[in-house]
Amino acid sequence: MAEITEKLQMYFQYDIVRNVLIVGVLIAFCSSLLGVTLVLKRYSFIGDGLSHVAFAALSVATITNLSNNMIIVMPVTILAAVLMLRTGQNSRINGDAAIAMISVGSLAIGYMLMNIFSVSSNVSGDVCSTLFGSTSILTLNNSDMIICVVMSVIVLIFFLLFYHKIFAVTFDENFAAATGIKAGVYNTLMAIITAIIIVMAMNLVGSLLISALIIFPTLSAMRVYKNFLSVIICSGVISVVGAVLGIFMSLLNDTPVGATIVSVYIVVFLIFSLCGFCRERA
Repeated sequence: MAEITEKLQMYFQYDIVRNVLIVGVLIAFCSSLLGVTLVLKRYSFIGDGLSHVAFAALSVATITNLSNNMIIVMPVTILAAVLMLRTGQNSRINGDAAIAMISVGSLAIGYMLMNIFSVSSNVSGDVCSTLFGSTSILTLNNSDMIICVVMSVIVLIFFLLFYHKIFAVTFDENFAAATGIKAGVYNTLMAIITAIIIVMAMNLVGSLLISALIIFPTLSAMRVYKNFLSVIICSGVISVVGAVLGIFMSLLNDTPVGATIVSVYIVVFLIFSLCGFCRERA
């Protein structure tokens, strides 16, 4: 135990490790807040779809040698989020089909562009890093941390101020609209916030693993709790604790940060599922 503590103390002498921990906790917390609403509205795979769109936008930014890829990635991902929301409300194309269509198309275009207009001798390594977050986490700096802090505060304020309206829109949009709540506006705002969190989360877990931040904490909490507020609180705790444990285990065992965090979430989900099963039997 002393050896583990000493090793962690040695790692936390570096700014990059402290940045990773702060960013990881904030992104996990914001993802859990959004996750409850997205899962209940059956839009749980929107994170996966938007991450693929962000991958395609990042590919364009990479081949054009932009000094700041957020100039392209952020607005494109936000536009895709709104488009997914609008397309999902189309009676001819349901939400899952819209997300799948945009997701797969963006992933294919991004990978094709990185191969055709390659600016690196190791295209496979660059793609793997972007998809799984294996090395991009090492590029976090103080500006990334500040952005995450600001966005986390905005997300928290949004949920605190409009909690009851979000609750109504989540469970029954028609009833919410009948009571004077502008459901379309809140859906659009949540889509935009989701897109922003997705872009930030790409550095932590990579494009292919972002959905885990949204899905696993929420589903774990739902195994034990049935109340909306209780699920949100429990999901937030699970998400933050899982992110911290995943980062610590990644440092100690020299494993990819994103994959380690997701592995922790899987174990937590199994534990909560067992607790929920025992509770129902009792």
